Amino acid sequence: MATSTSLLFTPAISARPLGNGRLSLANPTRRRNLSVKAALNPQLVISLSTGVSLFLGRFVFFNFQRENVAKQGLPEQNGVTHFEAGDARAKEYVSLLKSNDPVGFNIVDVLAWGSIGHIVAYYILATASNGYDWDPSFPCCF
Repeated sequence: MATSTSLLFTPAISARPLGNGRLSLANPTRRRNLSVKAALNPQLVISLSTGVSLFLGRFVFFNFQRENVAKQGLPEQNGVTHFEAGDARAKEYVSLLKSNDPVGFNIVDVLAWGSIGHIVAYYILATASNGYDWDPSFPCCF
C-alpha cells in the first residue's frame, strides 16, 4: 500500500525507449544539489545581539544597576561589615574594577553584558531554525 510519504522518498527514475517496444529504466542525468542553509547568519546575529546588549548595559541600565548595588551595600554580620570586623580578605579588590570609561563600565560589566548578548543570540538562532511557524490562532500570551 503506497502512502503519500512513501511517494516522497522513492528515488527518481526516468524511462527511455529502446526501440523495440521496451523501456529502459535509468537514473536521471540531472542531479539536484541539496544543501542545508541556516535561516539566519549566525555571525551577524551573535555580533548584533552582543553589541546591542553592551550598548543597553552601558547607556541604559548602568545607572540603575549601580544605584541598586549602592542601596544594597556591603555584606554585614551583626551590624558590622566583614572588613570592619577584622577580615582583611573581605576588602573589595578595586584594581580589577578600574577602567578609563567616564562612568566606570569595567571588565566585569563587559563580560556580564556580553554573555547576556550571547544568550539572547543563541535563543534567537535556536528558535528561528526549529521548524515551527508561529500560529496566531494558538491561545497563548499574544
